[in-house]
Amino acid sequence: MGRKHWPLLPAGFLYAGVFVAPLLFFFVISFWSVKSRILRPDFTFKNYVATWVQYWDSMANTMAVALMIAAVTTLLAFGFAYAVRFKVGKLEGPLLFLALITLFGGYLVKIYAWKSILGRDGILNQALMELGLVDQPVDALLYNTNAVIITLTYFLLPFAILPIYGNLRAINPATIEAARDLGARRWAVMRDVILPQCEKGIVIAFTLAFLISAGDYVTPRFVGGGAAMMGHFIELQFSLGFNWPQGSAMSFSAMLLSLAIVLVLRAGFRRSLRP
Repeated sequence: MGRKHWPLLPAGFLYAGVFVAPLLFFFVISFWSVKSRILRPDFTFKNYVATWVQYWDSMANTMAVALMIAAVTTLLAFGFAYAVRFKVGKLEGPLLFLALITLFGGYLVKIYAWKSILGRDGILNQALMELGLVDQPVDALLYNTNAVIITLTYFLLPFAILPIYGNLRAINPATIEAARDLGARRWAVMRDVILPQCEKGIVIAFTLAFLISAGDYVTPRFVGGGAAMMGHFIELQFSLGFNWPQGSAMSFSAMLLSLAIVLVLRAGFRRSLRP
């Protein structure tokens, strides 16, 4: 390491101490065992076996829900960022500000806001009854997977807009006009000009939404009615169960599966953009 890299050492030590070291600690204890609620140093794969035998359906459900949230969030974010960048003219700044201002406010505040909107006495049910579309409040709006998808999509949308808008901002509108002048149709311009240049932003937005959704346990608890997602079961292992090895094995299993899904989808997306 040359002297020019020395200023990076404090950041490197901080990263190793705050992120790498705890990760390694939990990876090591994922092979330990528990007896009488006391951690026992061991080297066993029974925690990983138990994860896939007992929780494979919850793991599959978690990945499916996370994929749905990431896909919806990325599509909405791309549509909004594209409109802000190329369609709204002078409203670009105000609309982007409105999107970013939603980042303010706590996570739990947003969850409770959606809980009040989707609840039996919430705004949505009141509106449906006022319009005469239903005779009584619809209970199916809250405490299910759909409520989790709606709440997390709303929470993650600003985070997904930023990287996509950043890539779209770098695209020169003259490039799009040149493609149209050469006879390219709207979809051809999107596929061959715009999407390749904002590929990184789309991948980052999707990955961010997918990983946060796959690991979240607060939203399923408050609006999902205890939806069978891995984050909820992992939290129980670390709290009520006091089985840290099992919780660590479940965490690393979910993490590795999530990363594998992201890498496969990223490779597929890149391949689809090749001419």
